[in-house]
Amino acid sequence: MIRILVAEHLPLVRRGLVASLDAEKDLTVIADVACGEYVVPAALELDPDVAVMDVDLPDLDGLTAACRLHEKAPRCRVLLLSAQPNPGQVRRAFAAHALGFLSIDVAPEQLADGIRRVASGRKAVDSDLAIAALTSADNPLTPREMDVLRLAAQGSASKEIAAKLYLSVGTVRNHLSRVMYKTGARNRLDAVRIASEAGWL
Repeated sequence: MIRILVAEHLPLVRRGLVASLDAEKDLTVIADVACGEYVVPAALELDPDVAVMDVDLPDLDGLTAACRLHEKAPRCRVLLLSAQPNPGQVRRAFAAHALGFLSIDVAPEQLADGIRRVASGRKAVDSDLAIAALTSADNPLTPREMDVLRLAAQGSASKEIAAKLYLSVGTVRNHLSRVMYKTGARNRLDAVRIASEAGWL
């Protein structure tokens, strides 16, 4: 019997996942939690074989929770679910030591099969997403451009970015202009979106 921890913040979706997985003869949900902060404590207490987690958990996102699980409860394998999967999320999921990454829209039998694969130490990822992740472009941005873009992604204005990185405001604006040119973005928000979806941020 594969013992499962479910982490999903939407009550209706969480209940649906639990009901669907408990209907499988070889799967049993031993715990379900609503936020990322509860994942590691539940795993340490109950010792699940697989944690099925939403990428977009509140308080502590699924990717960070996956990293913490790998450190604190490495026996528990991770399968991440996303409502809006993209190649960047796939890359970040595997960098966070997850073995599985699926759209939350998959059929129940596909999810169950993915959990079985992950429990046995194999990877479970939608083939189209895997190909997109492998073929997505390499990061064209320099380390300094990435520093500027990360701060822009956090909502910092050019003046704040300049102060944090010990640069002039003009230099920050030049970096942002180059970022937008290299990514083909319309503005800095668009550049953040493109970089996030590509897995560079």
